[in-house]
Amino acid sequence: ETLERMNRRYRSGEYRERCELLREVYGNPALTTDVIVGFPQESEEEFRKSYDFVDSIRFYETHIFKYSRRQGTRADRMEGQIPEAVKTQRSHVLLELGKAHKKRYMEQFIGEKVEILFEEKNQIQDKIYWTGYTREYLKVAVLSEENLENQIKIGQIQGFLEDDTFICTI
Repeated sequence: ETLERMNRRYRSGEYRERCELLREVYGNPALTTDVIVGFPQESEEEFRKSYDFVDSIRFYETHIFKYSRRQGTRADRMEGQIPEAVKTQRSHVLLELGKAHKKRYMEQFIGEKVEILFEEKNQIQDKIYWTGYTREYLKVAVLSEENLENQIKIGQIQGFLEDDTFICTI
């Protein structure tokens, strides 16, 4: 219902099918999505459907945006504008769900060997690491004296260095 009011040309069922297809073809890709909460007339039931949909897809990252009125748009003139406090509460609920999904997705990779494209040196927790990304766009850090910039290496993920960064050995 919300997608229809937003004049989107797709529906959640089509979106789900595309996500399933991506998983069939690529195994375990890091799927992400954007969600707008608090669009005019979004009922509690509609929000719950959005929550359940996001929960069922298990996105790697979910980017949450609160609807904000833009003067002169069709949505600005719509009845049923959602109070800011409700938008904030709904946003918080989806942000927490997104954090939990991201953590579960990342935990699957602990102990796995992955291909890493190294980009740069970074100081993390008072040590210098080479950081880069896996094919799934997972951030990885490696302690190494070797210049790894723009190199692709196979490494094994050991665990978390920081919330969104893995520690890895090569």
